[in-house]
Amino acid sequence: MTHEIRFESPSFSRRIKGMLGVDFYRLFHTPLFYIFLAIAAIIPAMVSAMTMMPDRSGNTMEPLYSNVWQIIAASKSMYVIETIADYANMNMVFIFGGIMVSIFIGHDYRSGYVKQLFTTHAKKQDYMISKSLVCAFAMACMCVSYFLGGTVAGLLVGYETDVNAGSLIIAIIGKMVMSLGWASLYTFLNVIFRKYFGISIASSFFFGTGILIIGVAAIVENLAIPTSFLNVFLYGASVNACLASNISALVICVVVSVVWAVIYNVAGTVLLNKCDVY
Repeated sequence: MTHEIRFESPSFSRRIKGMLGVDFYRLFHTPLFYIFLAIAAIIPAMVSAMTMMPDRSGNTMEPLYSNVWQIIAASKSMYVIETIADYANMNMVFIFGGIMVSIFIGHDYRSGYVKQLFTTHAKKQDYMISKSLVCAFAMACMCVSYFLGGTVAGLLVGYETDVNAGSLIIAIIGKMVMSLGWASLYTFLNVIFRKYFGISIASSFFFGTGILIIGVAAIVENLAIPTSFLNVFLYGASVNACLASNISALVICVVVSVVWAVIYNVAGTVLLNKCDVY
């Protein structure tokens, strides 16, 4: 009598749990994560406390902000920035957060971890999902660090503190929620440029600055075409998370972030399945 030995493939939940465990261990045990948390706190503090701009007459220099919470979010939802103060808020996390993601994922390829991982028949979709979730967590933590650094600096400088508390909370949560969409985009970009570390960092920085979106918004505005779709499809609803936000703005951020995550994870999985992943 012969006995056939069968090896059951681990379930999706077990695979993801295992990969998340490895990625979170790597995240918490590398200086990279803590360095970027510090950067996320220091940059808004420096911008808030030290940046001066000419007033309307152009003769006198005045602080970039007048209210503590302007460093966190713009006062209103806008598609084309009016002043640098409207741009220099928590959206900056999506710039240096993208650089962090590039370094974190880039190490997988430089160290040979990816080759070892996929040699053991790990699913490509699991890799995309795990990286997106772990990097989204890291960027959400950077949002919290940014909030603390910017708030402390603004209070020390003596800015006004008037704000609708509910809108402020929604704005902060909305930007943290968008971390999932942005992390998925950066993971996808790093899969595309996996063999070119410098290009992967440059591409993440470029998309994070929103230069492309601002340019498209200006063109669309000149053509008298409604710009509301830009908020959803190009800049990830981040502009909706402002100091005038309501619960519907948060819902939009959640929906858009999830849609981005699905699109970029599927695209990244297809790319990894069809190309040389090493």
